[in-house]
Amino acid sequence: MPKLRRLTAKQIVAMLTGFGFVVASQRGSHIKMVRIVQDQKQILTIPNHNELDTGTCKAVMRQVSRYISVAELYPYFYSE
Repeated sequence: MPKLRRLTAKQIVAMLTGFGFVVASQRGSHIKMVRIVQDQKQILTIPNHNELDTGTCKAVMRQVSRYISVAELYPYFYSE
C-alpha cells in the first residue's frame, strides 16, 4: 500500500515550480505561490517548515489538486 511521504517546504516549492508556480511572497512561515493560467490566478499557500506532518502534506496535496491532476501529483506525495 502506498505511503504518504513527509516532505519539506523546499521539496514542495521545487515540485510546484516545475508545474509553473512561482513564489510571490512570504509572510512569516508561509509561502504564497502563484500561477497564471488563461488570465486566471491560481494561488497556493505552503507552510515553510523543515518537515511537514503527514496531515499537512495531505492538505497541501488536496489544495494543489484543485489545479493539477492527482495522477500527476501522486508520485511526488506517495512512495510505493
